[in-house]
Amino acid sequence: MAIRYITTRDGTALRAGVFQPENPAGRICVLLGGHAEYIEKYGEVIHELNTRGFTVATFDWRGQGGSARLLPDPLKGYVGDFADYDQDLQDFMRIAVAPLKGAKPMVLAHSMGGHIALRAMHDKPGMFAAAVLTAPMLGIATHGYPAFVARGVTAMQALLGHGKDLAWGMKGHDPLTIDFAHQTVTSDRARFERNQKALRAQPNLRITGTCWGWIEAAYLSMEKLAEPGYAAAIKTPVLLFGAGHDRVVLVETDRQFAARLPHGRYAEIAGSEHEILMEKDAIRARFWTGFDKFVKEQAL
Repeated sequence: MAIRYITTRDGTALRAGVFQPENPAGRICVLLGGHAEYIEKYGEVIHELNTRGFTVATFDWRGQGGSARLLPDPLKGYVGDFADYDQDLQDFMRIAVAPLKGAKPMVLAHSMGGHIALRAMHDKPGMFAAAVLTAPMLGIATHGYPAFVARGVTAMQALLGHGKDLAWGMKGHDPLTIDFAHQTVTSDRARFERNQKALRAQPNLRITGTCWGWIEAAYLSMEKLAEPGYAAAIKTPVLLFGAGHDRVVLVETDRQFAARLPHGRYAEIAGSEHEILMEKDAIRARFWTGFDKFVKEQAL
């Protein structure tokens, strides 16, 4: 993988990569990972996009992967405002994607990456020709706590100045110590172990817990996307995949949001955990069949 660093307008260093197929055909796909992810995790997906003739451009969001960390403890997951992620994406598009020769890019984005892609398609309508989203983060599971309690506690922690402290329950969430039986993102043991091996090789790419400030920023942004008329203002064609057994984001929220998109389509993959692209072959085959059909329909 060809990795380099770019610098945003506010001086943040982002780790980025552009990966060319053997015979570039002018097709460009911007690949956006989710919270706590990193470029290497998507090596298989990058290869699959390359075999389809796409040049793939991707990067690590600020505060995670190999990009600049935002707190003295680099293992804490933090951002103060999702507008910072907007800036990451806009500067990445300007610096790394705009110089590429080819058609207007499409975007393939997962979870938090899908959330930021939707913000971009709302605020910058011409950024992408089309979008494929997997389990976008539009509502988050609260794991037994009533949603209003989780929301209220998060707001209070932020108000009390604890935004840079780890949220309750986050201690002990080091991905290097979580085994397959206790994770909640994939039913594919082999791909889970592959990703664990990548982190063991480069442990600095991981974060070990999420701060109250990140959760509060996520809630505020999700509330923004849920406002009346927000989805309806997104004119970009969108194929949104829901994970039928998602335990990270709320499938029903994804389904309802897709229904409000004027050019949106929803496809739910039964049995899939949150990370559809890291799932078993049969689940991934359903994704790629839908992806290929959508790309052909959009003449990308």
